[in-house]
Amino acid sequence: MQTLENTLAVIMGGGQGTRLYPLTQQRAKPAVPFGGKYRLIDVPISNCINSGVYKIAVLTQFNSVSLHRHISNTYNFDAFHSGYVSIWAAEQTGENSAWYQGTADAVRKQIFEIRSSGAPFVLILAGDHLYRMNYAEMAAFHWSHNADVTVAVQPIETEDASRFGVLKRNDEERIIRFAEKPKDETILAEMISRPGADKPYFGSMGIYMFNTEVLCELLEHTDYDDFGKHAIPAAVDKWNVFGYYYDGFWADIGTIRAFYEMNLELTDDDPAFSLIDEGWPIYTHARFLPGTQIENSHINHTLLAEGCWIMDADISHSVIGLRSQVRAGVIIKDSILMGADYYGFFRSKEAEISGVPLGIGSDCHIEGAIIDKNTHIGSGTTILPFPRGTEIDQPDWMVRDGIVVVPKNTILPPGTHIAP
Repeated sequence: MQTLENTLAVIMGGGQGTRLYPLTQQRAKPAVPFGGKYRLIDVPISNCINSGVYKIAVLTQFNSVSLHRHISNTYNFDAFHSGYVSIWAAEQTGENSAWYQGTADAVRKQIFEIRSSGAPFVLILAGDHLYRMNYAEMAAFHWSHNADVTVAVQPIETEDASRFGVLKRNDEERIIRFAEKPKDETILAEMISRPGADKPYFGSMGIYMFNTEVLCELLEHTDYDDFGKHAIPAAVDKWNVFGYYYDGFWADIGTIRAFYEMNLELTDDDPAFSLIDEGWPIYTHARFLPGTQIENSHINHTLLAEGCWIMDADISHSVIGLRSQVRAGVIIKDSILMGADYYGFFRSKEAEISGVPLGIGSDCHIEGAIIDKNTHIGSGTTILPFPRGTEIDQPDWMVRDGIVVVPKNTILPPGTHIAP
């Protein structure tokens, strides 16, 4: 039957996340905290639930413990509901002992599970994109066009075409050609789908809907590693592949720069993407934390999560995550504090050893930085941004594209100075 109840969503969550390193030093990319209280994986799972897709599998591989913990603690349907969120971890079997080699290969290695689900349709999703999409509308498009494969596409500008998989769509909305990150001017000219428009190309969003039997036939007897590079171009030549036009907000936040800028954009007066949508919420783990306590502080254009303690501080254009502790005399600007997994009141050994309590010590100046979870920033520390393009690796901090990143669980001694 052509219903979302018979659709299985498969979310790709197994990549190494090298572009988000060091945020992925100790966690999988989809487990990276976002927006003060969420994880990246919450976005596609919430889109599924809000769309009516309740059979969800997440493919995992690298540093997956925290991702597994978050999913198991958050997404539990009741006993009278047929839905589920399952973890499909990379595993050794009698037929194959290799790791996932790419998105298509990861799905290939789970073909048995896909067939066992009994779902006649499969929705393939990425785990590090930010958007709100009603997959029911994409599914209706897929069924009305009698498609074998549907690719969600978004109009893109000419200067962005070399960063995307570009799809040529005809007047019947069928995809007739695919080019992965084209740079040749002749090919670019041939790939225009919207002549005369400001955004003349269609770029793939990495969101695919397959008829299950087509997906199995496409992958079972081939060695395609990646959907964008290999499987989708092959499908265009053999099956009915259509492009579903989506003109809402969508962003790939898989790099440190994109992640940083998208987080800070959430604090703007009129952000392109808002976490507030009463009809389409983003779900996450319910922590039952107390309200944030603020004493004698100035806070402007800041996204502030619950459970924080802020005293005599000046914070602007920043994201302050769960359980953040910010002490007197601190200035925070254009920065992301991911907060902490605990308060540290009963875990004082680290503070006794280092003399630096959990959170931000007094009289610190932090600007243009990402401070990961459970960090101890000593009093009088200064962190300033570097010129864009700067890359530095130090034992306790790194710079990625000019943004200072302090990794998870780091202890910076008092008076630390990080600046150009």
